[in-house]
Amino acid sequence: MTSSTAPQPSWLDEIPARLADLDRAHLLRRRRVVEPAGGAHLRVDGQPMLAFCSNDYLGLASHPALAEAAREATHHFGLGSGGSPLVSGHSAANEALEHELATYVQLPRALYFYAGYATNTGIIPALVGDGDALFSDALNHACLIDGARLSRATIHRYPHADLASLEAQLAVSPARRKLVISDAVFSMDGDLINIPALLALCERYDALLLLDDAHGFGVLGPQGRGSLAHAGLTGPNASRRVLYMATLGKAAGVAGAFVAGDTALIEWLLQKTRTYIFATAAPPLLASALRQSLQLMAAADVRRAHLASLITQLRTGLTDLPEALGWHLLPSHTPVQALVIGSNDAALAVMEGLRAQGLWVPAIRPPTVPAGTARLRIALSAAHTTEDVAQLLAALHALAAQLSVPLVSR
Repeated sequence: MTSSTAPQPSWLDEIPARLADLDRAHLLRRRRVVEPAGGAHLRVDGQPMLAFCSNDYLGLASHPALAEAAREATHHFGLGSGGSPLVSGHSAANEALEHELATYVQLPRALYFYAGYATNTGIIPALVGDGDALFSDALNHACLIDGARLSRATIHRYPHADLASLEAQLAVSPARRKLVISDAVFSMDGDLINIPALLALCERYDALLLLDDAHGFGVLGPQGRGSLAHAGLTGPNASRRVLYMATLGKAAGVAGAFVAGDTALIEWLLQKTRTYIFATAAPPLLASALRQSLQLMAAADVRRAHLASLITQLRTGLTDLPEALGWHLLPSHTPVQALVIGSNDAALAVMEGLRAQGLWVPAIRPPTVPAGTARLRIALSAAHTTEDVAQLLAALHALAAQLSVPLVSR
């Protein structure tokens, strides 16, 4: 006599329904296949588009000097690095890049990583752990948030840019080791944190400050040396309480990231950061291209001036949108310009309306941004022309007249 039992339902059977839930909430993402088409133009899924979505803020990603540097390095070093940095992967090109990065940002020492996400998720747990206190801006990037969680430190989240709330939290913390983490330029809003005031709090309460300058490096400060230089806190004014992190796949036009600061702190990170120690090093061809990129960025004042004029052009043009409708432009003097629409479906409708006119501007939705603040993230680049921005403004004005979605410029 045999008995049969019905198979038990598996949690894996829930995945299709959960995907359908995302779709109904207008939160299902879709990858696009992209090819360069010159300047700020791309082919997206085979269709020509004028793109306002790239973080290539200086237009260096397609610069022939970078391609030539990578080609020459390939002939000398080959393609892969072959090992982790502490085994055999730390090439002469990577070593030279670290010295040049430190010189560029005017800090004592730099450590070069293969990716920005791996940098923050690795260095935060190397700095603090169980029993320590970590203080995080509410709008920090996901890699800072994930690094904080991995650290097992006690996390204190303060309202965005609310330094009074941060001070109140620091003042009552009994922890001996305190770490404050913050974006310098916030990736979805485009605003710049008050770095001198943030550092002053860290000095007052014996805390270390980790700044993520992914969106300020190459754009802000003298010769594009970044947000910390923009605040006058590098070189002779550098503080040992600041760790400065920036990515190399945005304004620098290549890939990777680095962290720079006090010599002893960087040595500690080299010894203790798991995402550095146990991962294959970045290939020397990328380091070679980045060394060339640093030279181009230092000499890119004309590109930065052009970028600044485009930012002004865009912001001025958006003040003419009808005030009776409900979107609003967030304050920003950086290439990240956020036009908040509100609901997910409305943001997607505006994105689709622009796409129909040959413009690719991404709709950013939760959980990347808070619920109810879905937006267009307009990313400007020195590769754009004034005619490109005028085309975007005309399209937005046309959509504002057609769609029954409110818009107020602030």
